[in-house]
Amino acid sequence: MNQVRRIKTSFAAGELSPELIGRSDLRAYENGAARLTNVFILPTGGLRRRPGLRHLGVLPGPARLIAFEFSTEQTYLLVFTDRRMAVWRNDVEIAAIATPWTSSQLGNLSWTQSADTLLVAHPDVPPQRITRTSHTDWSIAPWVFRAEPFHRFAAEAVTLTPSGTMGSITVTASAPVFLPGHAGVTFRIGKKRLRIDAVASPTSATATLLEPLSGTVPTADWDEAAFSPVRGWPVSLCFHQDRLVIGGSRDLPNRLWLSRTGDLFNFDLGTGLDDQAIEFALVSDQVNAIRAVFSGRHLQVFTSGAEWMVSGDPLTPANIQLNRQTRVGSPVDRTVPPVDVDGATIFVARSGRSVHEFAYTDIEQAYQAADLAVLARHLVRDPVSMAYDQTRRLLHVVMADGRLATLTLYRAEQVTAWSRQETQGAFRSIAEIDGAVYVVVERFDTLRLERFDESVLTDAAATGENPAGATVWSGLSHLEGREVVVVGDSAPRGRETVVAGRIETHPPAKRVEVGLPYTHIVEPLPPELLTAIGARTGPVRLVAVTFRLLETAALSVDLGRGPVALPFRRLGPGVLDAAPPRFTGDRTIRALGWRRDVASPLWRIESDVPLPMTLLSVTTEMRLNA
Repeated sequence: MNQVRRIKTSFAAGELSPELIGRSDLRAYENGAARLTNVFILPTGGLRRRPGLRHLGVLPGPARLIAFEFSTEQTYLLVFTDRRMAVWRNDVEIAAIATPWTSSQLGNLSWTQSADTLLVAHPDVPPQRITRTSHTDWSIAPWVFRAEPFHRFAAEAVTLTPSGTMGSITVTASAPVFLPGHAGVTFRIGKKRLRIDAVASPTSATATLLEPLSGTVPTADWDEAAFSPVRGWPVSLCFHQDRLVIGGSRDLPNRLWLSRTGDLFNFDLGTGLDDQAIEFALVSDQVNAIRAVFSGRHLQVFTSGAEWMVSGDPLTPANIQLNRQTRVGSPVDRTVPPVDVDGATIFVARSGRSVHEFAYTDIEQAYQAADLAVLARHLVRDPVSMAYDQTRRLLHVVMADGRLATLTLYRAEQVTAWSRQETQGAFRSIAEIDGAVYVVVERFDTLRLERFDESVLTDAAATGENPAGATVWSGLSHLEGREVVVVGDSAPRGRETVVAGRIETHPPAKRVEVGLPYTHIVEPLPPELLTAIGARTGPVRLVAVTFRLLETAALSVDLGRGPVALPFRRLGPGVLDAAPPRFTGDRTIRALGWRRDVASPLWRIESDVPLPMTLLSVTTEMRLNA
């Protein structure tokens, strides 16, 4: 009989797809797991039970979260709902303004920030400029171009004939050009601007000349504003090298506009001087509708079919270069802004089944797009929102079905580890600002704003304090009629049902946490057992499992004969008489019996006890028949 010991010192490969259960030859198999639920994987390789979610407020409907950082001490969370933007600071709503975007348009918002101004775009709504004056004073107004971009949408043979050279005139087209939505839109004839006042027919309109014309003969030298109610509005935007970059519009999806240097709303092409505006189209052998523009080492353009690099140091009309780098593509039905992680740009693939790292390689002098989800494909399904927590090195990705997948990404230590987060409800949007991660969660047919909070270990959590101690705790209307977990003075007090927005605790407590329970699960991959004559398929006897823990107050392990918990004093089921001490060190649990099914995990950690758990390594001792 052979004695076998296996030491698992890292979970740095995260939860692996079921398709990889037979791939024990992969290095990821050694450091991976079959299931990691409601845990965050540490950059050092261990894992811990995730923080709980603190309840902040009930929202009026579907929402999109945007982080706004004016300075290190002035950060805000902007919560966009149906035609409304609320400003949150220190977990409190401090201001609100009306906006033009409906709830159905929130998924295609694009934005960029400069100082106290947030520019927001949507292809069907005029772009808006949101300005912060003080904590509670915010305003919104449409963009005002110093010089707007123009484009010729009609065929080259179509001519316009003005009836005069000054004042109010009639413009006649040689073919249908004008639509009712053209009223108020700027045209140019011979580079001279005029504003359409009214449309009489597809070939006739009245206009006011903003600049005098040189004559009244028919001319094909004319164009119209690139952005308008008729042609649509910008799709994406960013700042790069002191220019405002607009990527695509509804009717010009593959076109890029770069403003004049230092003059962000001036898109006059001028004569092509170095500081003047730049405009060009992405032309290739495939459709390239621009979905996002991002300022990194170079100006990066993410389209529906490929990823592009715009180079030039600095970018000028004379030296700008455009090169396609990879062919992954980005989603076309929603906007998921790319995020920067250690100099690489993380973006979502058009397929909805992968998340890629767009990184520049000095050896090849080009960008590559590594697939970060190749080992955990089952966790990535149609991402709709994404945020990176730099403090904890966690990339959170919200899926269309309401699941949340978390990637611990630490390139220097070769850590690319996914885990899944579950809650009683569905995640809908996420944002990170100044180390705080906020989520919109749909619970019980309502949308709530919540925040990951290290001080709580339940979801939709509310806390209260009373130095003298109390038995009745109110302020729980958001959990009305729900069975909740109660933690009193850092010890679990069992479960109660919220009635009339309150619960009771016995004995009295000085501090309570009340929230929804969630279960963390750690399940290893099936063991790969080798003997002197090769691989075995069973049977195996599990002798013992040793868990190396850090600051852990509760551990429940199933070795095949039901859960075994760390011992602590109890008053009753799920109730402690005092806060349990936190344990650091090794805890060994012995097992009995032989197993013929070695394709199943040998152990499983599963618990909904709202107490901290950090697992650093696992050592298993087994015996095999020779």
